[in-house]
Amino acid sequence: MEDHKKKKNSKVQTPTPEGNAGEDLIKDEKNVKGEEKEEIEELRKKLEEKEKEAKENHDRLLRMAADLENFKKRAAREKEEWVKFANEDLLKGVLPFVDNLERAVSHSEKAADIQGLVDGVKLTIQQLLQTLKQFGVTSIETVGRPFDPAVHEAMLVVGTDQEKPNHVMQEFQKGYLLNDRLLRPATVSVSKPLEETQKAE
Repeated sequence: MEDHKKKKNSKVQTPTPEGNAGEDLIKDEKNVKGEEKEEIEELRKKLEEKEKEAKENHDRLLRMAADLENFKKRAAREKEEWVKFANEDLLKGVLPFVDNLERAVSHSEKAADIQGLVDGVKLTIQQLLQTLKQFGVTSIETVGRPFDPAVHEAMLVVGTDQEKPNHVMQEFQKGYLLNDRLLRPATVSVSKPLEETQKAE
């Protein structure tokens, strides 16, 4: 009888739901911490990759800047060299005419043939103009042509009824074009109707 009472009074220890939830919570916390660690590790790797990429881009940019600076310096040197020697071929072409003129002067000092000297100089000038033409230099036509302020420079206006008005009467100095661009204007005298000249006086 007493044993039966004791059995009734004794409490049987059974696991409570609270105890299971606690264990699950601890497990969840561990899982969360593990996931956070993995995420942090992944972010750290990505950061390292981006830092490496940024460093490579920076190094590449520095190399490109250095290459550009070197290119600028080289281009400046080449331009300077080109400016120094751009006319080398032209000058080589002109030198023979200097030689011819010097020989003509030397010959004239020893001989009395002035006409020979004049002919020699004329021939040298013709050859020189032909050489200049090869380099794009051409003379501007003047006498008898209409006055063109783009290529002619009027040094004198002459009243006349013998020439068409506003035409070139005389050339004082030849003008030249370089590849159709004005190199030097021709200095000339220009005709004007005689009556206009008389009225102005």
